[in-house]
Amino acid sequence: MIHPTALVDPLATLADDVEIGPYAILEGPVVLASGCRVAAHAQLIGSVHVGPGSSIGRGAVIGEAPQDLSFDPATHSSVEIGKNCTLREHVTIHRGSKEGGVTRIGDDNLLMVGVHLAHDVQLGRSNVLANSALLAGHVVVGDNTFIGGGAVFHQFLRIGDGCVIQGNGSFSKDIPHYCRAQLYNRLVGLNTIGLRRQGFTAEDRAELKHLFNLLFQSGMNRGQALTAAQQQTWSARAQRLLDFVAAPSSKGVCAWRGSRSGAE
Repeated sequence: MIHPTALVDPLATLADDVEIGPYAILEGPVVLASGCRVAAHAQLIGSVHVGPGSSIGRGAVIGEAPQDLSFDPATHSSVEIGKNCTLREHVTIHRGSKEGGVTRIGDDNLLMVGVHLAHDVQLGRSNVLANSALLAGHVVVGDNTFIGGGAVFHQFLRIGDGCVIQGNGSFSKDIPHYCRAQLYNRLVGLNTIGLRRQGFTAEDRAELKHLFNLLFQSGMNRGQALTAAQQQTWSARAQRLLDFVAAPSSKGVCAWRGSRSGAE
């Protein structure tokens, strides 16, 4: 199942049923679990672990050194990719920037053509990143989030679960759980359709809408809104949204700039 033109390092560990296409390169202690496929001209470099059933598209480069001017090439760091992930053509993922650092991709993710994950990105499970989405170093993404094509994200920010983010947007602040975001650091409401598809009931969505309105549309500043929200009792899902906004990264949280009232 290994094309004769592929170059496979003796240090690599391959399951018996992996497929490796023409001119692919596995350099260093790459690990491919059962059912993995590496397409033509893809390159896996260094400590890269790919979980069962995942595929690496044509021309993808996984495990190359970070684009960090302070990076020491002698640093031992890695990339970990979960099971049943699909990385399409020309995806690039860089390894961690510090000793022992890991760029980690969870299970069941789809990264479309040209997606870039910089060093130390932490990507949860069941996310879709459309063509040419670009995530800078240390960005953290939750689960079940859709990122539109060409969207770009500054380093160290967080993206929550169940978000939908418009293509070509530019973001330098955190995007809370369950939200829709677009343009430049702009929240425009809840990802109502996505929440419905994920099994959130009408009652769940109504509670989240109430909390969203309180946090972002009440006319209070963020501190006042958080104090008011923390005086109420919420379900576990709503509490996760509240906790996210109450403990932002150093970047802060995107603001609501919707064109109409109501989180939906």
